[in-house]
Amino acid sequence: MRTSRWFAVGQARGSDRQPGIRAAEQALVGSDAKLLLVFCSEALDLPAVIGQIQTRSGGVPLIGCTTAGEITTTGPSDASLLVAALGGDGFSVGTAIARQTSGNLRAAGEHAAGCLTAVEDRPYRVLLLLTDSLAGNQQDIVRGAYSVLGSGVPLVGGCAGDDLKMTGTFQMHGDEVVTQSVVAAGIGSDAPFGIGVRHGWRKLGEPLLVTHSSGNTVYTLDDAPALDVYLERLRVPVPAQLNQEELARLAMRHPLGLSRREGEEQIRFISGGETAERSLRCIAEVPQGGLVWIMEGDAASVLAATDAACHDSLAGLDGRPSRGMLAFDCIARRGVLGQQGIQAEIGRIAAIAAGAPVAGFYTYGEIARTSGMSGFHNQTLVVLSIA
Repeated sequence: MRTSRWFAVGQARGSDRQPGIRAAEQALVGSDAKLLLVFCSEALDLPAVIGQIQTRSGGVPLIGCTTAGEITTTGPSDASLLVAALGGDGFSVGTAIARQTSGNLRAAGEHAAGCLTAVEDRPYRVLLLLTDSLAGNQQDIVRGAYSVLGSGVPLVGGCAGDDLKMTGTFQMHGDEVVTQSVVAAGIGSDAPFGIGVRHGWRKLGEPLLVTHSSGNTVYTLDDAPALDVYLERLRVPVPAQLNQEELARLAMRHPLGLSRREGEEQIRFISGGETAERSLRCIAEVPQGGLVWIMEGDAASVLAATDAACHDSLAGLDGRPSRGMLAFDCIARRGVLGQQGIQAEIGRIAAIAAGAPVAGFYTYGEIARTSGMSGFHNQTLVVLSIA
């Protein structure tokens, strides 16, 4: 018997009356929804919005998070709410939540991955993760999920945002709104998923050896203070006292690239520096003993990566049409592109989607693992296509 699958997206402004009802009504085009994904500005009344969605859906399994901007087929937006619905008897879904994860992110990843082990067995599976990047090293979450699922299940997702306040993000599961948590949906399907992962950054100069690092902090590069090496390579005067805002603007266009055996370098966003120890802080770990490059990019290279990520994701569908796309796009890429650039980027995603609905958000980090244990990215676009 031929099975059905559908994907639909609804959107509402924060100023709308009952935005949760409005967005859910647009997304729930079928009576057999299996999963709701909610991407929402933290400026909205989150408990009220979730309550409205649950009232309209009748309790369909739900996961979601706050954002640094929302993405739909019609373009980027702020201070809005998106609801994406996945439905039909061609899907089976399980969800999970790991609360207060900062003490043990690996265990949180293990717990979240467990939701897929109970899902009805189907030919294709994926684990979708929404996390709090401010809670610690996100690569540990990927490691934890990998330890449960192994190499046979791809991981995708993104880190919640708070409209660039960088003070605290929120995750949603069912009718709960939580923080410092991981929420997950394990999805089984009768048709393929496709994943594209591209960033568009280029190597600038010669590689640097990470001679001392611990977790997210890089202390020395080529046996010299990491902050000083970074600034000197970019021909920026090395200050006695560091201006964190100026460093953030510089880092947005010049992240670190980690060497990989194949494919593009893995990007690490520099989130700050320390004046006293002359170190660099990153969103995720930078392994000691590895090679890194300072990277550079521009609007043209970032948009070329957008096209490549979308086409890569569609190639994974084995020639079948896409029913929808999920886009997890780093907020730092938005900073490079500017307002006109992000309009162009979402226009390109929509054109490649060829009529299939698109939903996503601007993230503080991206998750995409199709092989190996490594799977956390910065300043990257991750696209999941659903056949």
